[in-house]
Amino acid sequence: MEKNQIESPQDLTNEQLAELVILMFHQILVHHGLYFNEAVHQFGMTRALELINNTWKKSCRVQMKRLGKTLGFEVENNIPTPLLNMSRDGLMNLIKSLGANWLASDGIWFQEIESKYTVLDAQRSAGSCVGRYCSVEASTIKEFLGLGEYAGLDGLKKALRFRPYHQINVQSILDESPGSVIFQMNECIVQTTRKKKGLDDYPCKSTGIVEYRSFAQTIDPRITVECLGCPPDDHPEDWYCSWRFILPDDSVA
Repeated sequence: MEKNQIESPQDLTNEQLAELVILMFHQILVHHGLYFNEAVHQFGMTRALELINNTWKKSCRVQMKRLGKTLGFEVENNIPTPLLNMSRDGLMNLIKSLGANWLASDGIWFQEIESKYTVLDAQRSAGSCVGRYCSVEASTIKEFLGLGEYAGLDGLKKALRFRPYHQINVQSILDESPGSVIFQMNECIVQTTRKKKGLDDYPCKSTGIVEYRSFAQTIDPRITVECLGCPPDDHPEDWYCSWRFILPDDSVA
């Protein structure tokens, strides 16, 4: 099957799944680097170096522990298992683990800045980072899938399923019309964890607007985004946030 015909990671061959694993390592590292870049901008190089040293130690420990548990290797050793020899189930489990590591890296950065400065500093850094990260994330997925320059809504739907965040959450994509689709975050690990702890939803709307706009417009610059609801907005029980992606009528084939 050609990559431009692939609908989800489940359609990939073992070799393509292994390639996707490497791509997700790249995405995590880029995300880490963009946070560092923003820390330099916000706090200066000296303090940014302190932050990156602290976050890397914590993030590496969390990520290697999880990978070691998933793959069955000791943390102090290099990863010896050839990805191409892994089973399909093993590769899919590893992809889910990498998705969880992406979220862990994001959370550690946020917590480190919050602990050293303020929650407003952490939110500002996260908001500034996410737009640039999602542009890189979308671009790498777009290339991986072999999508065209103007991939349209079909390309966007495919790309959304290959995000690290998709691997650890429950999401749905609904065709609303020939020129629009609706994306719903049905189960969000961040929000469901907060709910279990008796906490209110984390107010992520402002970040989400930047996130989904950057991702969608990198896939196809003609696509516009509308927020149908995202915390702190009220939302129904079956989703935490919902977004409408629109392709103008004169762009729909």
